[in-house]
Amino acid sequence: MTRFTHLDDAGHARMVDVTEKQPTVRSATATGRVACSPEVVAALRDGAVPKGDVLAVARIAGISAAKRTAELLPLAHVIGVHGATVDLEVDDAGVAITATVRTADRTGVEMEALTAVSVTALAVVDMVKGLDKHTSIADVRLVAKSGGRSGDWART
Repeated sequence: MTRFTHLDDAGHARMVDVTEKQPTVRSATATGRVACSPEVVAALRDGAVPKGDVLAVARIAGISAAKRTAELLPLAHVIGVHGATVDLEVDDAGVAITATVRTADRTGVEMEALTAVSVTALAVVDMVKGLDKHTSIADVRLVAKSGGRSGDWART
């Protein structure tokens, strides 16, 4: 039977002890989308969203979120986020988001990359919700990771 690393022998949740692991370089990339109406897409392209520069605000929100992941997820480790990029691209259907997070630590940054994308998407929604209440978040997913014991992985 598979042993779950986040459960103790009594079945209680626990934080995995990574004390003895050696730090290694690790990276993770996640993507997501904010689906927007044509009117919102036009406002984003024209820089005409009343709340201001949506993409700049969302980018900073995502980077900040990556660094605070352990505060949001109770079993996530506090790790050094040594690099974080958040890219946003306005397309005809809304905003495509890609976040890559890097570290040299004892555990991976998959959750940090996913958190960065999620909070970036939330920030976009917050900035445009006054223009269209139907704006929605979709397809948040891990697309690649490298480093660590399990090695490299990419979504196919």
